[in-house]
Order: sequence, then C-alpha cells, then structure tokens
Amino acid sequence: MTAPTTFSLGTPGDAERAAELRRVKGLATLVLASMLVLFVVAKWLLPVHPAFGFIAAFAEAATIGGLADWYAVVALFKRPLGLPIPHTAIIQSNQARIADKLGEFIQVHFLEAAPVEAKLKEIDFGSFVADWLRDRKRSDDLARFALRLLPEAFSATESSGLMTFIIRRMSSQLQAIDLAPLAAGTLRGFVAEGRHQILFDDLLRVMHDTLNQTETMAIIREKVRAELPTLLRLYRADKFLVNKIVASATSFFNEVRSDPKHPFRGEFDRMVLSFVDRLGTDRAYVDRIDGLKRDLLARPELADLARTVWANARSFIERSASGETQVLQHHLAGMFVAAGEALAGDVELRGEINKGLVAVLRSFVADQKSGVSTFISDQVKSWDMAQLISLIEINIGRDLQYIRFNGSLIGGLAGLALYSVEFLLRWL
Repeated sequence: MTAPTTFSLGTPGDAERAAELRRVKGLATLVLASMLVLFVVAKWLLPVHPAFGFIAAFAEAATIGGLADWYAVVALFKRPLGLPIPHTAIIQSNQARIADKLGEFIQVHFLEAAPVEAKLKEIDFGSFVADWLRDRKRSDDLARFALRLLPEAFSATESSGLMTFIIRRMSSQLQAIDLAPLAAGTLRGFVAEGRHQILFDDLLRVMHDTLNQTETMAIIREKVRAELPTLLRLYRADKFLVNKIVASATSFFNEVRSDPKHPFRGEFDRMVLSFVDRLGTDRAYVDRIDGLKRDLLARPELADLARTVWANARSFIERSASGETQVLQHHLAGMFVAAGEALAGDVELRGEINKGLVAVLRSFVADQKSGVSTFISDQVKSWDMAQLISLIEINIGRDLQYIRFNGSLIGGLAGLALYSVEFLLRWL
C-alpha cells in the first residue's frame, strides 16, 4: 500500500491566507457570541419596553442561523466538536466516492471525442513546430541532443545483433533484385535522352586520336606490309596504303562527328536499342548479370568495405558528440532551421501536419481516457485528506466563513419578520 500523497502548505501567500482565515473565523465567532449576548440582554430588558422584544427576536434567530451555518461549514470538513454525528466530515467520509465520481466526470465531460477534437483543432501544431525549428538556438540544442544519442544508438545496434540482422536483410534484398530489367530500363532512358550519342562522340574522338598516333600507324603499316607481295614492298606501297586508310578513316570520323543526323548514328542507335532489348529479355544476359551480382555480393572486400564505412561513421559520430568537431552539428542544425523555414512557408504541409496530429492525439485520448479516469481516481484516493482539507480551508475557507455572517443576518431578519407578524396578530 502506497503512502498518502502529501501537499505543501508553504507556498507563497499561504501564511497570509491562513492569518486572514483565522481573523475571519474569529470575527464570525465574535458575531455569533454578540448575538447570543444581545439576545440575553434584550430578554432581560423586555419588561422595560416592548421594543426589546424585536431586538430579542432578531438576536435569537441570528444566533440560531449563525450556529446552523457554523455547523454546515464545519460538517463539510470535519466532525463538529469531535462528536460522531451522522453525515458530518463529508469530504473525509466520501473520499473514495468523490475520487471515482471525479474521474468519471473528467472522462465523460472533458475527454469525449467531440470536445477533445474541437480543442485540438484550435492548436496550430505545424506553426509551432516551424517556429521552434526556425530558432537557431533550439535547432543547435536539438542537433546536440541528437548527436549525444547517436553513439549509444551505434553501440546498441552492434551489441544487440541488430547490425547482423540489418546486413542479412540488406544482402537478401539485394540478392532478390533483378538487375537485368533494371539495367535495361536505365539504358533505355539513357538512349531516350540522347546521352548515348555523347558516348558515341567520345568513342569517335578516341578512335580518331588513336589512328593518328605514330605508334598506331606503325603497327598498321607492319600488318599491311606483311600481307603485300614482295614487289609492292620494294616500292613502299605499304606506307601509301596506310596513309590512305588513316586519312579515309579520319575523314569519316570527322564527318560523323559533325553531322548529328548521319546514318551511321542511326545504326548506332539501332545497335544500342537491340542490345537493351536483349539485355532485358535474353536469358543468357539475365543469368550472366545475376551471376555477376552474386559474385560481387560474395566478395570479402565488400564486407570489409562495409565494416570500414561503419567504423569511420561511428568514429566521426563519436568525435562530433564529444565536441571534437562541430561540422555535423552545424549541418544538422542548418537542416533543422531549413526544415522550419520550409514548413513555415508551406501552408498545405502545415495543414496536413495539423490533421495528422489531431487524428493521432484524438485516437490516443480515446484509447487512454479510461486510464486517465482511473489515474485521477487513484490519485485522489491516495491523498492525505487532513492535509488536503487544511489546504482547501486556507484557500476558500475565508469565503465559507462569510456563510456564517449571512446565516446570522438572514436568520435575524427572518426572526424579526416572524416576531413582527406575531406582534401584529396579538394586537388585532
């Protein structure tokens, strides 16, 4: 069983309120005693003059009214004079019932879907988030906080086996990817944008430069010379042929490169598109690409590369978290500020954020409202009622004491009115 919850009675102003309560209590008691003394004196002086009968009637009823309201005020919190009178100390005696009813009241009247949704819709969550992120200091603090968590996240990932799980999942996902259609689609887009012609131009330029190199021409000349008859070799026909071949090839390459609509370019387009079609449909190509993919994923160098990247990333994160380098923190803070600026300027996105948060919070409140009711009920049941009553008396007891003043006044006036009626009836 948990200990009762205690309340602090030393908050600012409690001493002044307690002193004022004591003063008003004393004044109310003095009024009650004065009415009682006035009643006795008026009764004693009644034979002197009939007017004292009116005073006595007022004082008598005022005394009774004051006593009745004193009883009502005291009975609300404790037993009057410590006597075990039924239906007194109402708050203490009904603590459990008050707790349950308060929890039920909050659940039914405050946490219903309609009022909760209406209240949530009044809040502009999107603007709040945008303004919060746009503040550079807050973004810096958020970036610093995120960096402090990252090293622990890295350690938890390694120690929990999550890293191994992630690697296996990534490997299985990569193995499941069919690269042939993906490569074919990429190349088809490459061709559709005409980017393959740039590659073709580069290829023509390389062939042109290579053919005109001295070493290349010497090799070609040796090949031609080996095929010529001996008589033609004597007349150095090989040099003439090589020069003509290179000149013709160079002229052809320049012609193709300068003409975007040259027929040879169309042939190159058809050749590339034919290769793309075969790449996506030919089983031999598909199997070959799949084999290359498996070989690549099985290479130990790839695993070593992944471990190296992971270690470097962890080292960088740890140095950033320790303050050794501020680069990542500045980048994160800049990203947060930029996100806040973008969100502030995007009314539609803020509206979507607000709708989403309203839906989430409304659902959360609907799911948890019975728990809130139970929590409130349990909290009230755990309160130290003696302290709570003292706290209530200090804060509202002064107003309750005025009930005693009103009781004396209203009771006295009622008694005076009744006595006046009685007096008139005796004279009729």
